[in-house]
Amino acid sequence: MASITLFVGSVYGNAENLATQIETHLTAQGHRVNIADPATIDEVKSAEHALFVSSTTGQGDIPDNLYPLFIQMQAQMPMLTNKNVGVVALGDSSYGDTYCGAGRQIDALIQELNARIVQPRLDVDAGEYFEPWEAVEPWLTKWVAAL
Repeated sequence: MASITLFVGSVYGNAENLATQIETHLTAQGHRVNIADPATIDEVKSAEHALFVSSTTGQGDIPDNLYPLFIQMQAQMPMLTNKNVGVVALGDSSYGDTYCGAGRQIDALIQELNARIVQPRLDVDAGEYFEPWEAVEPWLTKWVAAL
């Protein structure tokens, strides 16, 4: 079974709740899951597999609790070559160009750091899914199967 570290960016708790659902689901399947809180660059470097779950705030910005890690990753450029990394982006498409902006930024950075993308980023529209788990569960199943 896999060892998966979750890195969560949340403003109002929706992404945190989703991360807890992901943790419960994966643990029930026998995987080892750790929610990095607070998220550190050392945890990114040591993670066997990494999953970023982030809402978007402001004008497509990364939430305050994940932003310091994002800045560290940009500054230190820890290569993620051969590390399986996934991104679940939460947003609201009614915000237009800033929709899932945090997830798009994280996705671009992990690709720049040579992460192994086994499943394309999942953008979850709050206008379509009141509870994001409905959209996340089938994506997560495919992501885990590809690890």
